[in-house]
Amino acid sequence: MIVSLETALAVALFSFVSSITPGPNNTMLIASGANHGFKKTIPHMLGINIGFPVMLIALGLGLGQVFKALPIAYQVLQVVSAIYLIYLAWQIARSTPPEVGESDAKPMNFLQAAGFQWVNPKAWIIAVGAVATYVPSGASFGLIIQISIVYLLINLPCIALWAGFGAAIAKLFKSPRHYRILNIVLAITLVLSLYPMLMPQR
Repeated sequence: MIVSLETALAVALFSFVSSITPGPNNTMLIASGANHGFKKTIPHMLGINIGFPVMLIALGLGLGQVFKALPIAYQVLQVVSAIYLIYLAWQIARSTPPEVGESDAKPMNFLQAAGFQWVNPKAWIIAVGAVATYVPSGASFGLIIQISIVYLLINLPCIALWAGFGAAIAKLFKSPRHYRILNIVLAITLVLSLYPMLMPQR
């Protein structure tokens, strides 16, 4: 089955809006671009760009049914997600750029960024919404792949803008204090991104 032009355009628009808006991925890309530069952030971007479509494919093939059958599994995932995001926020808050001082913080590599999608609250919300809206029941593997490719193509330039924005901001900073303020603000933003997940569903 080939995805229709109408569906492809709808998925493209959905992908653009979900990719360009703030969230954990984009917050961390700003931090990485500012602290490590755009070039060193490329593996992070590629991990996001490949990792999310893989997650989308898994949900489209029926992984979501596991959470329906075992609600406790999703609750455990939420707790793990919250703990890990708080840990990442702490890492961002205490990081400094290499030229400013010694830091044990390193940019995310490809596998870390791809794996992060599985504990990213926004990624889960987007993936579940995309599958529910654009993947009909009993859809073929080919159709799911096509929808995932549309997302992959739209997502990369969007997240690259966030990493580039972070790298551009870094050029304006003249002191370690500026970096410190930025990293603390980004860390707080990352923690606040947990809000939609922690709010009770109505």
